[in-house]
Amino acid sequence: MLFPSYLNISYQQLEKRIKKAYKLLEECKLCPRNCQANRLKNERGFCQIGQEIKISNFGPHFGEEKPLTGYKGSGTIFFTSCNLACVYCQNYEISQLRRGYLISEKDLAKIMLSLQKQGCHNINFVTPTPYVPQILKSLSLAIKGGLKIPLVYNCGGYESIKTLKILKGIFDIYMPDFKYSSNKVAQKYSSVDNYFSITKKAILEMYNQVGDLVIKNGLAQKGLLIRHLVLPNRLAGSERILKFIAQKISPNTFINIMDQYRPYYKAPSYPELARPITSQEFKEVLILAKRIGLKRIYCE
Repeated sequence: MLFPSYLNISYQQLEKRIKKAYKLLEECKLCPRNCQANRLKNERGFCQIGQEIKISNFGPHFGEEKPLTGYKGSGTIFFTSCNLACVYCQNYEISQLRRGYLISEKDLAKIMLSLQKQGCHNINFVTPTPYVPQILKSLSLAIKGGLKIPLVYNCGGYESIKTLKILKGIFDIYMPDFKYSSNKVAQKYSSVDNYFSITKKAILEMYNQVGDLVIKNGLAQKGLLIRHLVLPNRLAGSERILKFIAQKISPNTFINIMDQYRPYYKAPSYPELARPITSQEFKEVLILAKRIGLKRIYCE
């Protein structure tokens, strides 16, 4: 296994990153929404999270991509809330109803160490964006406790460059969604402005930090893994997304093209989203990806 990047950062450097991240909470600018709520005083912006940590569940997870789960699982921590509001979210009880329980930074560090002790191959933070400062503080405690496995930043793709730069050299694996190529469609179905414009820059920054996904002995060690969910009626605009990845990031990008869309949550209220995708719709995107020149297409 490669040496996790965060172990190359000195304690003093990590403390500086933590301070920078918490500074962003004073007028919250952790994500591109720039809500400017003072979360250190428990003011609430879009994510409805103050300075607390709220999670719904954690444990070895085998529902991720095989290079992440290996044979002992990805050590997954599900945070509540999200900086997107997808009308079809399958985890809406966690992401939008925000069901979960509060924990401290010490508790989060203990969870990381517990997952490592269980043999998990990595620590997988799901929707970590609203919690970056708290995660960094917990990481500093976990490192002192002997943490030594890679970290996965599992997000919706709508990320701030400033926040990502704070994370440089800390996360070994970035795993963003790349949902839409139309800003208008993203606004309609995820209540987010300029999604395509912002996500392109964010994913390029992630790639510049970690490069193409490195897999050794079947396990992901470091790099970028993109997820793209195929939506009904070509609503995701897959072709523009795939062309951007192949031409502006890398044709060797590891991309999971997913066929698991189902009309969860509010989707039945939107006729164009009120059905699963067809096998033909999924096949069309796979053919496109190959034609465009992407070489590492993953689908299960």
